[in-house]
Order: sequence, then structure tokens, then C-alpha cells
Amino acid sequence: MDTQPLKIEVPDIGEVSGLWQSPAEASACLVLAHGAGAGMTHRSLAAIADGLEGLGVATLRYQFPYMEKGGKRTDSPPVAHATVRAAVAEARRRSEGAPLFAGGRSFGGRMASQTQALEPIPGVVGLVFFAFPLHPAGKPSVTRAEHLAAITIPMLFLQGSNDALAELELLRQTVDGLGGRANLDLIPDADHAFHVPARTGRKDPDVLAALLAAAARWMATVSASSLSDGR
Repeated sequence: MDTQPLKIEVPDIGEVSGLWQSPAEASACLVLAHGAGAGMTHRSLAAIADGLEGLGVATLRYQFPYMEKGGKRTDSPPVAHATVRAAVAEARRRSEGAPLFAGGRSFGGRMASQTQALEPIPGVVGLVFFAFPLHPAGKPSVTRAEHLAAITIPMLFLQGSNDALAELELLRQTVDGLGGRANLDLIPDADHAFHVPARTGRKDPDVLAALLAAAARWMATVSASSLSDGR
């Protein structure tokens, strides 16, 4: 599918690269941040963008500054948050009034949620997390989720039940604690990369297709609600 390369100016930080991908008439737009170890062109993020385009959802993928420079150490939270805001502003200019969502894969989703928690991102009506990293592998905790309580817009957690970065019971408690603002779409047997064992009889592309269909349905529901509320 066609993608349009672009540059995004992050105030006081510099330019980062982005990729705009949209169907002819988008029903929604998701600003999609990459995970800690792989940038916006990684096959997993490309597959998400391609799948969502097929479901009528536009995406704007973008690099965090450390990834743009080829570094391995993630940016400080203020730098990451500024980048999220700049990327969303760019998507808002391009999305022609389509309902706007932010989020991303693992680290990228967490940075989007922190940004929203600190100060609502203009235009964003919901957050979509692909494998939210609740804690480091082998170190169960909910500290990384404490900021979610400050978020007032809807949130969708797309998560594997065998994710080493989100112990299932802690994840359920976290989502339940957010009340009606949060939905959990759990993928049985899937790990942090949404890979499922061969013994399940399912293929990873089929798992991803189902996951993206669930995300598109959720975004449609939130979009309709936000329009009726005048947001």
C-alpha cells in the first residue's frame, strides 16, 4: 500500500520522519508510535498500518528522535512527549476532520498515554495501545500504569494473554480500575509481539487481522460517541 514520507518539526528538538497512509475516505486516523527497539518501518508497524488502511483507518507513523538518529537509548519523557504532540498536530492537519486517535506499539503507546495524562492532546478522542508494557519482563508491577488514572478519554488495550511485559492478572486489575474509560481486547496465547504458538492452530496474520478489526470497530464506536458529544 502507498505511504507518503514526510517530516515533522518537533519544537526546540528538530525534525523527525513520518509516514502518512490513508484510504480514499478515512473513517478515523490513528497516530501510531513505534516500540523501543524498532522504528516506524518495522514490519510489525507496517502490517498494522496496512491492515488499518484496509479497514478504512488512516495512520501516521513517526520516529522518536533517538530512533531518527540511530540511537538505542530511548528519549527522555519530555522529548518523547513533545514528539507525540507534534505528530498528532501533523495528523490533525492531514486527516480532514476524521476522528483522531493516538497510541502505538509498546513503548510508543506508553509515551502517548503519558502525554495525554500530563495535558490532553488537542483533537484526540481516544488512545489505542498495542501491547502496553505494564512492567519490565520478570518484574511484575503496576507503577507504569499509575498515570492512566489521569486520562479521561477512552482507552483500548490490545494485549496477548501470554505477554511477558503485562502479567495477566495485573493487567486485568489495571483495566478494571479505569472503569468505563478502558476496554481490554485479549488475544489468547499471544505474546508481546502478538505471536501465537503453532499448537493453537492459528496463524499470526489471522491473529493480527482479528486484532485490527476489533480496533477499527472500537474506534468507530468512540468516533460516533465523540461526534454526538460535540467533541
